[in-house]
Amino acid sequence: MPIRCEIVSQDRIVFQGDVDIVVLPGVEGVMGILPNHAPLLSVLQYGYITVRMGREEEVFTVAGGVVEVQPDQVTVLADAAENVEEIDVQRAEAARRRAEEALQKESGGDSDRQLTLQAALRRSMLRLDAARRFGRTRTQRRGS
Repeated sequence: MPIRCEIVSQDRIVFQGDVDIVVLPGVEGVMGILPNHAPLLSVLQYGYITVRMGREEEVFTVAGGVVEVQPDQVTVLADAAENVEEIDVQRAEAARRRAEEALQKESGGDSDRQLTLQAALRRSMLRLDAARRFGRTRTQRRGS
């Protein structure tokens, strides 16, 4: 019996489907969620969400958020999330460079602006790491 999984970012539904297991980066460690899991509410840290259906697996980056687990459903409300296969490496690299340059210019400036830039840098680094680690990008798909 599968468990329903929904991964939602601020602007779209990233994934929706029935899966065998969901692996999440909780703030206290990585969690594996199987069907009939006890109810749970947790904060997510930056990292990877893996969903497995039989022998198939999909990986998503997640930049914070929360997860609600019910025995028959996992709902992820992510600050930002993306399927690893959708990552545009050139765009992520450009975002990393922009964030690094802006942080250098902002040193000693507005702390809210610095936090925003640090979050942007962290997201771009996560995306680049995912592209390297999983070898799946918009220009290079699995099996290509």
